[in-house]
Amino acid sequence: MKKRRWKTGLALLAGVALFGLSACKSTSNSSSNSKVKTIGVLQLVEHDSLDDAYKGFVAGLKENGYKEGDNLKLIFQNAQNNQDNLKSMSEKLVKEKPDLLLGIATPSAQSLLNETQTTPIVVTAVTDLKAAKLVQSDKKPGGNVTGTTDMVPIKQQIALLMSIVPKAKKVGIMYNSGEANSKIQAALAKKELQKAGVTVVEKTASTTNDVQQVTTSLANNTDAIYIPTDNTFASAASVVGEIAKEKKIPVITGSVGQTNDGGLATYGIDYRSLGKQTAKMAVKILKGKASPATMPVESSTDLQLVVNKEMAKALGIDPSSIKAPK
Repeated sequence: MKKRRWKTGLALLAGVALFGLSACKSTSNSSSNSKVKTIGVLQLVEHDSLDDAYKGFVAGLKENGYKEGDNLKLIFQNAQNNQDNLKSMSEKLVKEKPDLLLGIATPSAQSLLNETQTTPIVVTAVTDLKAAKLVQSDKKPGGNVTGTTDMVPIKQQIALLMSIVPKAKKVGIMYNSGEANSKIQAALAKKELQKAGVTVVEKTASTTNDVQQVTTSLANNTDAIYIPTDNTFASAASVVGEIAKEKKIPVITGSVGQTNDGGLATYGIDYRSLGKQTAKMAVKILKGKASPATMPVESSTDLQLVVNKEMAKALGIDPSSIKAPK
């Protein structure tokens, strides 16, 4: 009898132990899952600047304790510069009920905002958040959107251009007039060039298919070309570069990525660094330490002089002669 009771007691203990382990496991999984943050990402199109912004964002999250596959789930969508894709992908991302959304480039940010006014959204690679109607003001966004602006130092970039081509009489500006941020930058660049006594010739392209014709036209009629941070021309930077080499014309760009892919030089933004800066803002929101409504929009803290040495050689320019503007 004693032996039977002993066995029964042992079985009960085993059952309790198993139940306990199971309960602990369940609790552990629940606890682990509750710590996983989900971020939905919508990128306008694939090119070096925007790709770098995303890579920098992911790296910045990791540096601040959020690692994909551990305590972070990233849902990435690339709209391939298609408006229909932007809408459908935005809808899909919002339905996933993420903790936060990231919009890379203005149309992506606007599309996400159209789908939710409650989920926190951080944006990057957006030049003017107020003009794009993403925030009420840069200091006090007021809604569920904040982030980093990629407004470049236009004045210094034009000064750089004029230092490379001091005798320039006619300078071309090319961009996609359908991009609001490109129009803003082009207008500022035109103003600075006119101050320098230069005649400005503007040409626009609606798609990458137009880039070759527009670049060739300007290269044949100007002494130098300026391109703002424009997604259409960034996507076709190599096309611009080939024409620049053939026509022997300096091209100053708005971003580092554009210079590396086909420009001569820039004093501009490192988008990977900008992405990291954006990630720091996202982390504060994820940890409940800040709200998009009261978190001011930030400008890049990392401006660099970048010279494409291969292009300089092709144009017969000594790379060391190109200096950062003062």
